[in-house]
Amino acid sequence: MKVKEPVQVYNRKLLTIEEYLAFERNSLTKHEYFKGEVFDMAGASTIHNLIFSNLFMSIAIQLKGKKCTPFGSDMRVHIPSNTLFTYPDISIFCGDIKTFDDEKDSSIEPIVIIEILSSSTKNYDRGPKFELYREIPSLKEYVLVDSESRLVQIFRTNANNQWNLEEYEEPKQNLFMSSINVTIPLEDIYDKTGLAL
Repeated sequence: MKVKEPVQVYNRKLLTIEEYLAFERNSLTKHEYFKGEVFDMAGASTIHNLIFSNLFMSIAIQLKGKKCTPFGSDMRVHIPSNTLFTYPDISIFCGDIKTFDDEKDSSIEPIVIIEILSSSTKNYDRGPKFELYREIPSLKEYVLVDSESRLVQIFRTNANNQWNLEEYEEPKQNLFMSSINVTIPLEDIYDKTGLAL
């Protein structure tokens, strides 16, 4: 998702969380929230959507009948410690899904987050957004999938709660998400995108 400049809501720049949620629940488009500021989120390219479909289908099939559930970018995720509300491309929750309030439309504590990168979002997703995501106590793996070249990066926590990076670039390599025991070949992730071979 592309993040733009803060949008004016209610003719004021800064909103409380309650004001943001009231606005967002009646909006036809998605907005990210951080410390009172509201950011418009744009749509995605065809390649982005192909990668999403390939990933989501593979993950959903492998998690069928298990305790973990994947969600697409309509799932709003909240991080109480830093106020962020956002819409990851894919978020995976295990066990009972905890929500922010009684409306049950903003979930907390995903175990895996996947973002599909574009030229306009890659710096944000790799830098500031990852810093915010690291404050999620349940998060075990953060996956970045490039939509302009064949490159998948996965950050995962180790026994010392530090983040380690693994990279995958070859079609015959397999992305392995250990926290949910899901394996996906890169050639499947990039199927029909022109980046698979």
